[in-house]
Amino acid sequence: MHDHPNILLATDLSARSDRPFDRAASLARELGGSITLAHVLEPGAAPRGPAGMDELRATILEDLPDAGVPIHLLIERGSAPSLIAEAADREGSDLIVVGAARYNNITDFFLGTAVDYLVRHAHVPVLVVKRRAAHAYRDILIATDFSACALESTRVAAEIFPHARLNLVHAYRGAYESRLNPDEVRAEAHAEAERELADFVSSPELAAARPRLHTQLEVGPLASVILARLRAQPIDLLVLGTHGRSPIVHAALGSRASDLLESMPCDVLMVRERAREG
Repeated sequence: MHDHPNILLATDLSARSDRPFDRAASLARELGGSITLAHVLEPGAAPRGPAGMDELRATILEDLPDAGVPIHLLIERGSAPSLIAEAADREGSDLIVVGAARYNNITDFFLGTAVDYLVRHAHVPVLVVKRRAAHAYRDILIATDFSACALESTRVAAEIFPHARLNLVHAYRGAYESRLNPDEVRAEAHAEAERELADFVSSPELAAARPRLHTQLEVGPLASVILARLRAQPIDLLVLGTHGRSPIVHAALGSRASDLLESMPCDVLMVRERAREG
């Protein structure tokens, strides 16, 4: 992340867009950064010509609340997901912030497949904002499977949110029907998860964040574990890593991935795994 990070805020300027705007402004102030506000017009949509675009630009800037940080306005025309990903690269953005904005009358654009597109093609994390920004993120839940991707998502979350409590949760399989002693199987599975967790937390990449890490081992499917944790703790943000083309939730939940993301009661940060060099 840059010393003065840039947050790309993708917005349709609808009534609910105040939530991602307020969160982006809060993060920019906290991190000493700026906002690039990207608004995408559908092909053929008004206004037309330089004069119309200038008028739209002036209207948008006039209607924006005071964010307390520099704001650069981008107005693009075309396919929103690809233009947003391209703009983040072009502007050198450190984070993309989106909301549950409705781009047409059929589907909530930034939930489900559109988020999947962004985390596949954008080279920076994607923050999906659902709640009002009543305060800075204080308690963050990070799902981990001890992979390189999970390590990256934990590192990134610690860097973006330097003052938050980081609750690291791993869901593992318990004892199943077997001729073996179920108690022994359960104890062995737990011991193995503990060893993997200890190795994960001791990674050099997490050295700075280690004092803020609070680890949790849970038995059961990832979806159930996440939802139980969200009900049991006052979690402000859920962090999920992405493996290659697919988010960790897809790998764990299959077709329920988009349903899980849409039903989450809190904001969600999706972190893409860095490309390996060489």
